[in-house]
Amino acid sequence: MTNAPFAPLPPRSYPPLEDLGLIGDGAGAALVCRDGSIPWMCVPRFDSPPIFAALLDDGRGGAFRIDMTGAREARQEYVPDTGVLITEIRGETGRIRITDLMTLNRGADLDEDALASRRELVRIVQVVDGSAELLVSIAPFGRSAPVPNDGDLEWDITTRDGALALRSTASLAGAATRIARTAGEELHLVLSWGTRAGRRHLRRPVTELREQTEATWRRWARGIAYEGPAEALVRRSALTLKMLDHFENGSIVAAPTTSLPEAIGGPRNWDYRYTWIRDAAFSVYAFHRIGLTAESRSFLGWVLDAVGRDGHPKVLYDIDGGTPAAEVEDRLLEGYRGSAPVRWGNGAADQRQHDVYGEILDCAWQWHRQGGRLSPELWRRLRGLIDAAAGAWRTPDHGIWEIRAEGRVFTYSAALCHVALDRGARIAEAEGLPCDADGWRREAERIRRAILDEAWDEEMGSLTEHVGDGGSLDASLLALPLRRVIPAGHPRMVATTAAIAERLGAGDGLLYRYLPDESPDGLEGHEGAFLLCSFWMVDNLAGQGRLDEAHALFESLCDRASPLGLMPEQIDPGSGAFLGNHPQAFSHVGLISSAINLVRREADPRGADPAVADSV
Repeated sequence: MTNAPFAPLPPRSYPPLEDLGLIGDGAGAALVCRDGSIPWMCVPRFDSPPIFAALLDDGRGGAFRIDMTGAREARQEYVPDTGVLITEIRGETGRIRITDLMTLNRGADLDEDALASRRELVRIVQVVDGSAELLVSIAPFGRSAPVPNDGDLEWDITTRDGALALRSTASLAGAATRIARTAGEELHLVLSWGTRAGRRHLRRPVTELREQTEATWRRWARGIAYEGPAEALVRRSALTLKMLDHFENGSIVAAPTTSLPEAIGGPRNWDYRYTWIRDAAFSVYAFHRIGLTAESRSFLGWVLDAVGRDGHPKVLYDIDGGTPAAEVEDRLLEGYRGSAPVRWGNGAADQRQHDVYGEILDCAWQWHRQGGRLSPELWRRLRGLIDAAAGAWRTPDHGIWEIRAEGRVFTYSAALCHVALDRGARIAEAEGLPCDADGWRREAERIRRAILDEAWDEEMGSLTEHVGDGGSLDASLLALPLRRVIPAGHPRMVATTAAIAERLGAGDGLLYRYLPDESPDGLEGHEGAFLLCSFWMVDNLAGQGRLDEAHALFESLCDRASPLGLMPEQIDPGSGAFLGNHPQAFSHVGLISSAINLVRREADPRGADPAVADSV
């Protein structure tokens, strides 16, 4: 392990989100706390009921804990370029090292054809020096206590969704066992699920599982093509996004958690373990910009299959491209630090959000630019989405922030309809495909003019959140240059950038999505600053040639990453604490894209806006 600093152990109940590391296997995920516990784990799928949920209720949720008697401080880091996490804990009698991983199959390439998950969690505990008394406890959420299977080295756990099997190199005494170890000795724990749980012939030595998992991650990470500012964070962001990617089918979840609050004690607690077209498209765009092209092909195929089932795009889908579970509130769990309600499912699945047309067509454009060819059937589907965008941009929807109130004509949604028309025309002209490309371009220009004229508020000196009926400031306007709708240097975009920085600023470069006292979702209370919006501000400053300011803001945002290089959805402006579901794909996408934009602007200060160079 490197010289990552030790720090006092976090609180046992509801640790700060900054003290949680992500591990995953391209199908499900878990969060490992710096104290050696696993308080959150969803397998075999990201959207499965959790196996451990102490993060949402310390008393009822259950966790997989490895405690060391007399522990005082700990540190964490990833094995470089992998999803393997190391936690070191130091106490009165010695120091232990816990290596956590979710195993991957030997030889898996992590591309769209590979089923990489072995459906196993491996925990390797080594006493580095001195001695240690360990307390190993496993208390699954809503499941029965472990029962022995063929002796006290193997235990079965019955679940409503299948079975778990826990095996160990030390005798276990049920749900909690004390084990003594001295320097150089190890304890191996393997938790298996699904059909693999009882199939002994598929078991391999733990050291072999770790080696092949690390090798598989490193093989994938070799494809990352980036040199520039915050290089280590960019690579870790790419690996984090990959751990949110379903290796088998190409869907990408927004976050691995549900109901982590946007303000402690507040009601804005949502289930993010699903695939939003918008979030996944942003992720694919980020992958593409650092040389990882297989993900865009895989996601495009997945999303078009999902759209084809219903004939029109939905806002979000489950892992298989189906409708997510209906949103329900869990009255039994108290929520993270008392932040109720805990929600399962997401009601936004029933909303109309017109930006999905542009997200899908932009993915198709990126895929085309990588050399992908569109079959007649694929083009027929895309053409239908483009025509739908042409008819939808003047109609109300619920917008990028998914307001739970009456729909409006949101500027961002109209802008992404422009993207659908523009990218559709580009694809058609490049491949000689049948359509009215000139008509699409004319309609795209009408949208652009409507945004500049009808969304402009002369008194405010800024574009606003709505087209045609004014409205407030909205930080999503910062995305218009990134999507090649309005250049960053356009006078009205420059004015809008200044207005957002002044009126939505939360201090130290952080931005609110909208004015805290003008929340559009109808819920009480406030939320934190939204990290992605600050990265969008970096891109606008770079596009306006204000490189020193852009670099300074970018560096300050990078400094907010956790010691593991992970980023949440939001930041509490007062304390700097992480808020919202964690880690958040959007935030890591913003970091990657801003890094690339700064590199390109430095290379060509007078060139085209770097944020849109990939679309030109």
